[in-house]
This record gives sequence, C-alpha cells and structure tokens, in this order.
Amino acid sequence: MQSTTPSATAPTAVAPTNTTDTAEVPATYITEQSPTQVSANDYIGQKVYNGANESIGDINDIILEKNGGIVAAVVGVGGFLGIGEKDVAVPMENITVTEATDTGDLKLTTMETAESLKAAPEFKTLRDQRSAAASTTVPDATTTSSTSTMTPAAPAPTK
Repeated sequence: MQSTTPSATAPTAVAPTNTTDTAEVPATYITEQSPTQVSANDYIGQKVYNGANESIGDINDIILEKNGGIVAAVVGVGGFLGIGEKDVAVPMENITVTEATDTGDLKLTTMETAESLKAAPEFKTLRDQRSAAASTTVPDATTTSSTSTMTPAAPAPTK
C-alpha cells in the first residue's frame, strides 16, 4: 500500500502577502554605478570650458527625456555671482566629457564661446512658460455699472 502523506522533495512557492500590489517587480536592480555611467549630481555645478580652456559658464540643470537619455545641459552664462545670469540649453552632443584618470574629476568642454552662449536664446522651463502665459493673460475688460442713486458729497469748504 502506498503512503498518502506528501513527500518533502520540492519547496512550494509562497504567494506575496500584499495582494493589492499588482505591479510586477523587476528581476534586477542596479546596485553599483558602472564606469560608463555618470550621476546628474556630477554634472550640476560643474564649470563648462571652451576650446581655449576658459570657463564660460556652469551647469545649472540637466534636461532628460521622459523615456530616458540626456537632451541638454542647461548652462548659466553671463552675469556676476549669479546675478544677471541667463540659462542656455546646450545639446549634450555639443559637450565633451572627460574624466581625470587619477582623481575621477569630470571636465566638460564645448566648442561654444562665451559670446555665442550669451547671444543664444534663453532656455525656458515648462514652469517658466506657464508662468509667462499666466502673466500675459488679458484681464476681463467687462465692467459692471452701479445702480446706486447716491449723490456725490459736497466739496469741503476752503479756508
């Protein structure tokens, strides 16, 4: 006669306890930065140099595509100590990134000049665009009239 007790050969799968979470968990996570990857924090605040090794601005922001990839580096140019500075979005293909082998420091170089960046159109974020659109909205020109029958007050006597 055969035994009716289950054998203990294979473990059984355990269902997740949170049954409201229907999203699938990715199979892997990135646990270390590779030598070919750069953090946005490594770019922001970095000086940008021209071909003559002169600083022409600094990175204020990085523009990313929603589906991945860097579109542009927003370079602050002109001004003094941030006052009067304007942002210019320089396409990433116009910026060369080199890394010092001994320290790992990044150097950002472009063939742009300080003059060409100052003459370039200013970059506007979506927030800037919305704010500008809201401030240029034409106010309602309709007026309401008063139905009051009050008479104006008499002028004050002069001395």
